[in-house]
Formats: sequence, C-alpha cells, structure tokens
Amino acid sequence: MNHQRAYLTVGKSLIHFDIPHEHSEVVPGVKWGKIVAFPTVAYWLYTVLSKRLDNTNIQYKLGRSLHEEVGACLLGGHGIPAAVGLAAYEQLKSHGAFSGVAHSEEQLLEWLSQPIHLNGKDIKYRFAKQKATYLHHALKRLSEETPPTESGMALRNWLTEIKGIGLKTASWIARNWLDADDVAILDIHIYRAGLLGGFFDDNFTVEKDYLALEQRFIELAQAMEVRTSELDAVMWYEMQQSTSVKRLLEYREQLKNGLVDSGTVIRRVPKKRKADTEQLALI
Repeated sequence: MNHQRAYLTVGKSLIHFDIPHEHSEVVPGVKWGKIVAFPTVAYWLYTVLSKRLDNTNIQYKLGRSLHEEVGACLLGGHGIPAAVGLAAYEQLKSHGAFSGVAHSEEQLLEWLSQPIHLNGKDIKYRFAKQKATYLHHALKRLSEETPPTESGMALRNWLTEIKGIGLKTASWIARNWLDADDVAILDIHIYRAGLLGGFFDDNFTVEKDYLALEQRFIELAQAMEVRTSELDAVMWYEMQQSTSVKRLLEYREQLKNGLVDSGTVIRRVPKKRKADTEQLALI
C-alpha cells in the first residue's frame, strides 16, 4: 500500500483521507513518516487538515492596525512569555501608544515601566528600556513613511531596516498583518520541529542561516500543499504546548551518537488537554 489512511470525526460524520506512505519523500531527503508519530511531516499535515475540518484554525493577527501589530510583536518574542507580552501591549495600547502619534522614547519607557496586572498579580516587564527604544524607532518610521504591503517579503525587508527588528520579528509582523505565505517565523519551536521532523539540518542555525531555513520551510509547505502561514502557526502552537519535545531532542541526540537503538519507543503519559500530540508517540 502506497499511502496511510487517517480518520477524523467531524460532527456526526467520519471522514477519511490518504497521506503518502511513511517512507515516501515529501521533499528530497525528507520522509513523510507515520501519521501517529509526533512530530513527523505526516503528523503536521494531519493536524493542519483536522483544524481546517474542525474550523479551529489558529487566529494569529494581534492588532487592528499595522502600528498595533508592530507593537504587539515587538513586545513579545524571545525571553518574554506570550501572556506578558500581550498584557504589556494592551497596557500601552490603553495609553494610546499605537494611535499613529510618534511618542517619545521617554514616554514609552514610562508606560512600559508601570506594573502589569496579570492573573491577579502585578509584574514587571523585562527589557523595558530596550523595548521602549525599539518601539520608538518603529512607530516613528511608521508615522513618517508608508511601508510596502504588496507582499510579506517586501514588508519584512522594510521592517528589518528599523532598529531592533530582526528577520524573525519582521516575519512575524508580516505574516500576521498580511496573512503572508512568502515568509516564515522561525523561532525555537519551529526550528526544533524541523530538527525532529528531519527537514532542518543541524549544520544550519536560525541566527546564521535564517533565509536558507525559511526557503526550506516554504518548499516543505508547498510540497505538502498547505499554506506556509497555516503550517507555521500549527507547528508553533503544538510545539510550545507539548511536554515531550525535550525528551525527543535528547533521544535524537542519543540516536545520532549511537547510544540508543532506532527501534526505541518514546512514549508519554497523556495530559488532560485538547492537543493531539498527547496521544501520540515517536517510534
């Protein structure tokens, strides 16, 4: 049999669809893998399709204007928990930080230094001074120029000219605002998915090889016949929710060094949550 059959319950209907055989290559050198083995390429295709059929696609746009989107993405990212970044964004938005007026760096810092109320506690935003500087430069340029929006890549390249906005943050903004499929947000979760799924190579890093990895990711999405933005969002959500990624990475490293047999099974104890990953194993 040259395919794998997957089943999905939608309402009162049972839908089945076929995915190529686990040993078939989706792109040269990358196998589809088993549907039930997190996080293979076949698993990701199943997850994307199931979210489509369930009408539970991830909504990733954060702002109602490009000023707001830039603010939300700049206040999140590396070292900032998602909930904290969003809370800081909402706090600055309440002060009118993203209204289109180019506020001073000092004013932004004052607002960002205020305690953030989150889950019944007052917390302090990390990197307030640095992020106030970046926000000032970004919002000032947005108030002075009209950014290109004909493609995600055009907007991404324009954004990377602003102090404090690198390829990942610029891609995040462009994907969110334009629903773009010509860029990819390669954070640690996507990079790990690539390593575990076999479509990223250890010799490449996000810091040094972002564009090469991005092209690889886009080619994978095209070969899977899904949208890049859709695949990126699904992978990010599942990877950051999973409790097994660390163990899978350790297993992968041991396998590379010949310390375990390739037939070793890594399983996990299910948790009570909705993510499909909790019911699967990597074999």
